[in-house]
Parts: sequence; structure tokens; C-alpha cells
Amino acid sequence: MMTLAKILIPVDFSGRCLGAARYAEVLAARFGSEITLLHVVPYPHYEFSALEVGGSIFSEVFATRVAKVKQELACYLSDELADFKVQRVVLEGDPARKIVEYAHTQNVDLVIMPTHGYGPFRRFILGSVTAKVLHDAECPVWTGVHMEEIPKAESVVLNNTLVAVDLGEQSMKTLTWGAWLAAAFGSHLSVVYAVPCLEGRGGDYFDADWRLYLVRQAEKEIAELQAQAGTQAEVIIQGGDAPMAVCSVASRIGANLLVIGRGSAAGVFGRLRTNAYAIIRQSPCPVVSV
Repeated sequence: MMTLAKILIPVDFSGRCLGAARYAEVLAARFGSEITLLHVVPYPHYEFSALEVGGSIFSEVFATRVAKVKQELACYLSDELADFKVQRVVLEGDPARKIVEYAHTQNVDLVIMPTHGYGPFRRFILGSVTAKVLHDAECPVWTGVHMEEIPKAESVVLNNTLVAVDLGEQSMKTLTWGAWLAAAFGSHLSVVYAVPCLEGRGGDYFDADWRLYLVRQAEKEIAELQAQAGTQAEVIIQGGDAPMAVCSVASRIGANLLVIGRGSAAGVFGRLRTNAYAIIRQSPCPVVSV
């Protein structure tokens, strides 16, 4: 049975974390979820650690830093989350690894985090920590590039859910999770499948009958998938590059949540670190990677 009893928000104290908390508020209000705010304090870089003599000065500096973070986290988002059950946890070590380990050991149902953090890794398209969590976490991860733009929880609307499938082995799980959340919010549910553009050498396209065959085959497989999942979602077949096709559909239909699968080694989307990253970057709405 699916549930959102536990929601984890990794915290870096940026404005994007406030946006993540807004979505957590909406979900927690609907499911009675417990929210955990987690901050991981990285260990000092090994060059500095190597300069320690008897663990004196650098150990003291690090301990002071941890204590300061605990004080800051103790009151962080206290007003915004006043109506919810909230845990505040500070861990030490590699941020991505600790987030994934905590989510696993504490049976977290959903991680909500921004795509970027502040600091030296901001230059990457996806924040380093977010990318690692997306790749390694076993539970669904909710992320998006516009989280800092969410002003109030009451402005969050989840009434139009789009599920992207590649018809690989992950598609059933993806559709089932998306349909479950859509049902909880009374959301309209759509399914999108991206048919690749088939182009031969010299720009010559394959026969139109072949393209029509691919569309018909996709429609057949999606119908079978929906029969197994017990859903009756609107089906949208879109041609083109998978990230662009999926995101263009999400924009066209005004989706306010996009659900995609993770870890599928085959199919249109391929593995997470290729097309799924691009989908998350380009999506006009938050993306849940299941």
C-alpha cells in the first residue's frame, strides 16, 4: 500500500528549501505526513584534516560549526511548519550519501529537494547532491527548478498530473504511483509517450507507415499497461527527442506535476543520468522521479 507517512526535506538554508517546504505542507496536510528537515554538515576537506595535531583546532572548529547548524535548524521554518509534526536532524559526512542512507533506514516515502544548492557546485546543471540522491535513492524524489518561486502553500495546485512512460519495466510503477497521487488530489491524469524521430542518412525520414506502426504499437502497449494499473488516463503520443517532447506536452496541457521513472535501462528515456536529468531541468512543473 502506497503512503506518504514520512517526507524528507534536505536543507541547505537557501530560498529553494522554503519552496520545497511549501510542497511538503500540501502533501502533509493531505496525508498526515511527518516532515523531517535534514542538514548534513560535510567533514572538513582532507587537506585541512591532515594538518590537525592531536585533533585540536580543526576538531574544535568543526564541532562549533555543527553546534551552530543545530541551533539554526532548531527554528528553521518553524512558522511555516507550525501545524505539522516535524523532526529536525543534523548529520555529519558526505551530504548525498547521508541523505540516501537516512531515507533508506528511516523508511522515508518521499524526498523533496531543489535541483540546485548554493556553493561551489552551483555551476552544474543539476546540483551535485541532488543528482546523487536522484540516482541512488530507493524512494520517489520530488524536485524542480522553480521551487523558490512558490510564495504560499495555498498557491500550490495539484490538479493536472502527467505521467511519462517509456514502456520499459519501470512504467507500471511510474503509472501506478502517479495515478495514486492524482486520485488523492482529484487530479486529471494524462500519460505521455515520446516516439523518437526516425531519420535516415542525408535527412531522409523513414516511411510514414513505419512511424504510424510505432504509434499504434505504443497505443496498444499503453492500453495494456493501463488495464493492469486500473487507470483510464488520457494518452498523448508525442514525436521527437524525449526530454523536449515530454516537457512540451507538460507545458501545453498545463501540467502542475510530472511523474517519470528512474533506472530503466531500455526504452525511449534510457537511464536517469541521460534523459531524465534533461527532463527535470526543462520541465515547467515539479518532477517526481519514481
